[in-house]
Amino acid sequence: MNTDISDFFVSYAETEDFPLVMCDLDYRIVYLNPAAVSAYDSYGGNDLVGRSLSVFMDEEAKSKVDMVIEWFKEDREHNCLLAIQDNRSDKDIYMCALRNGNGELIGFCSRHRSRIKDTAEPYTTID
Repeated sequence: MNTDISDFFVSYAETEDFPLVMCDLDYRIVYLNPAAVSAYDSYGGNDLVGRSLSVFMDEEAKSKVDMVIEWFKEDREHNCLLAIQDNRSDKDIYMCALRNGNGELIGFCSRHRSRIKDTAEPYTTID
C-alpha cells in the first residue's frame, strides 16, 4: 500500500468535529472540512471553495486578519494566535499559519477548540 502523506492530513481534517476553513494568502478559501460545509451551509457550503473569505468580513475583521498574517510572516515560529473567545459556547478559535515544506507561509486556517470537558469513559464504545 503506497499512501500519499497528504491523504493522512485530509483524512484527519475530515474527522475534525469543528469547522476547518483553509485559505490562501489572497483570502481564497481552498478547503472546507465536512463540519465547515455544514456550519456554513446558509452561505453556500461547499460552493464557498474558491471564493474569497474577505466577502464575509467587515473592515475591522479584515484588518485583524491582515495583522495576524503579517505577524505570521515575521517569524516562522509565529504559527498560532487566539482570535476569538466564545464564552457562550465555551470554545476558543485560533488563527493558524499554514506553511510549505520550506517553512514559507502559504495560507491560514481557523482552529476551534472546545473548553467543555469530555465526560465519556475512555474506550467505552469499543465492544
